[in-house]
Amino acid sequence: MYAVVEIGGKQYRVEPGESVVHEMVPGHGPGDEITFDRVLLVRNGEGVAIGRPYLTEVKVVGEVEEVGRGPKVIVQRFKPKKGYRRKKGYRQPYMRTRILKIEKG
Repeated sequence: MYAVVEIGGKQYRVEPGESVVHEMVPGHGPGDEITFDRVLLVRNGEGVAIGRPYLTEVKVVGEVEEVGRGPKVIVQRFKPKKGYRRKKGYRQPYMRTRILKIEKG
């Protein structure tokens, strides 16, 4: 059984027991239980259920394992012969969540 969920504007294929690295969801820390209700598709032994756009009776429950920041991305701006140089760095926050179950309600 697996599901396709939307988290932070991106789609992820998830199964119970696996970990998924996704965009930061505010208000949740390590050890917290998190529920994703934007489920686009569910596949089990009987068949496939597709939402239009979401399945309202299905929820994916997980536990936050880790909250962190990704690698630094350097952005540089430069204009030749003008003495203009700018350097900025950015680190994207992320969460690692272990999927516990896919609930049908």
